[in-house]
Amino acid sequence: MEGKMEGRLGFNRENNRYGLLVTDLWEVDGFHCGQGVNVKIAGKWVDTRFEMNPAGQWYLVGTDLVGDDLEFLKARV
Repeated sequence: MEGKMEGRLGFNRENNRYGLLVTDLWEVDGFHCGQGVNVKIAGKWVDTRFEMNPAGQWYLVGTDLVGDDLEFLKARV
């Protein structure tokens, strides 16, 4: 998709946020609550956004993905 950066989600321990890794480098070092992202789930791109639950875990709105489930998920912004 033209104009979109594609990579994998990874947890950045320096800022306690999930970010976007492209060839093992941080292209986005940390997403914030409410920030939108496209993720590939079961072979389809899904529009979602990051939020944090009361337990302090990151999750993707409208999906069952929370915490470690986000690690290495294919994503684009």
